[in-house]
Amino acid sequence: MREINDIISENLKLYRKQSGYSLEHLSEITGVSKTMLGQIERKTSIPSITTLWKIANGLKVSFTELTQENSTIIRKVTLDDMQPLMSEDQKCKVYPFFKFDIEKKFESYMATIEPEGRMNGSPHGSGAIEYITVYEGTLTLVLDGETFLIHKDEAIQFNANMFHYYANGDDITIRLHIVIHY
Repeated sequence: MREINDIISENLKLYRKQSGYSLEHLSEITGVSKTMLGQIERKTSIPSITTLWKIANGLKVSFTELTQENSTIIRKVTLDDMQPLMSEDQKCKVYPFFKFDIEKKFESYMATIEPEGRMNGSPHGSGAIEYITVYEGTLTLVLDGETFLIHKDEAIQFNANMFHYYANGDDITIRLHIVIHY
């Protein structure tokens, strides 16, 4: 297993460069000194948790994106590999197959919605596009108050910077795939 400092160093450099930030600019937006950021990138300093949170917030990435290794070229996942995110009523399950990828700017989920289930979707930010493909059942999708029915083997894309929710008025469980591109 690789040293955490090596992983953090590589991820910091990757996310900083992808954002087009100099060390000086990153220092300004995070409150972490340029010297400290340089030392972290050169692996000569071990950042504290507080420092990592500041860096993650400044780069607009998750804490785990800074601390987890990103080295797999081929990755197979199954439902057994992950724990679903659940709605409050436990009728909607979202399986995060592929977490947000900073390079490709997308994330991918499989979701199931049981009969009478409903799941709210918050706006995802300017420029975000959501793609939904329904594989089982009929999805009721409400976008800023307008209702769309997406049947089995149909797909829809929409500007995800609006309030939306997913609902199942059918008597069978809906199975769908969601891709969000940022």
